[in-house]
Amino acid sequence: MEKSNFVDQIRIYCRSGHGGAGNKHFMRNKFTALGGPDGGDGGRGAHIILKGNRNLWTLLHLRYHKNVLADDGEKGGANNSTGKDGKDITIEVPLGTIAIDETTGIKEAEILKDGQEVIWLPGGKGGLGNSHFATATNRAPEYAQPGLPGSEGWKILELKVLADVGLVGFPNAGKSTLLSVITAAKPKIADYAFTTITPNFGIVEYRDGKSFCIADLPGIIEGAAEGKGLGHRFLRHIERNSVLLFLIPADSNDHKKEYEILVHELEQYNPELLHKQFMIAISKSDMLDEALKTEIEKQLPENIPNLFISSVTQQGLTELKDLLWKILNQPAE
Repeated sequence: MEKSNFVDQIRIYCRSGHGGAGNKHFMRNKFTALGGPDGGDGGRGAHIILKGNRNLWTLLHLRYHKNVLADDGEKGGANNSTGKDGKDITIEVPLGTIAIDETTGIKEAEILKDGQEVIWLPGGKGGLGNSHFATATNRAPEYAQPGLPGSEGWKILELKVLADVGLVGFPNAGKSTLLSVITAAKPKIADYAFTTITPNFGIVEYRDGKSFCIADLPGIIEGAAEGKGLGHRFLRHIERNSVLLFLIPADSNDHKKEYEILVHELEQYNPELLHKQFMIAISKSDMLDEALKTEIEKQLPENIPNLFISSVTQQGLTELKDLLWKILNQPAE
């Protein structure tokens, strides 16, 4: 199997910087033999920061960065000088990336906007120098705070693609062909299952300079929710799409059953997916006459918009774009 450049999950060990220790120091110079405390504060440990970058579509650039270790803060100096803060580490990630603690499974951060910055692992606070602890009864404190430790542990960065429309269907339903026709994307197309093993994206140019993003997602098979086929690796990307376009080929043996299997797999994985906007397109419909179209339409759910399209003859593609745009821009209930 060819090695994919699309990486949607990374496991890395992260450690933010420890805070520098406060200084226990007393003023001493040729003019002052027994000066008061002047120990400075320790510097803050370096943060590990996540930053959204709309030009990134994969976590591939992090594949070989298995350890992210941030600098510690410097110790406080004499004359009340504060130690230098550790240099923060910024990790740029694609939009739609979530950060999870491997041990607890808790989601710690989510990046959805370009330029958005989140302090993922904060550095430890620097300790206070002994000058902070002088009192009327203790004018020469022999104490300064140690710096606080940073955070560390194994973390998971997981990408859930951001697209307006997600193409859903069995392998060989014609998703990649449709994407190649209505966008400038050039996905791999062949007549065998799982030609698409990673999401492909394209921008659909609509009227008056308007556009929307569509994603060709790897095909579902029965049991995908239990991890069969591409399983969860595929299904998690659907969670981000506003509209799910179910593509069912005209030569399917049972159009209704195929749709029900697709919906069942989504429900098994995450029932909230059923609250998204659905639309059905019967692909390869250039092989159908009007009588067959009428018969197929009777099998489809009445409450789900449907169209008959052909990527080869470009039948129904303008109507498809119009309907998708209308669904994407209808007011929320």
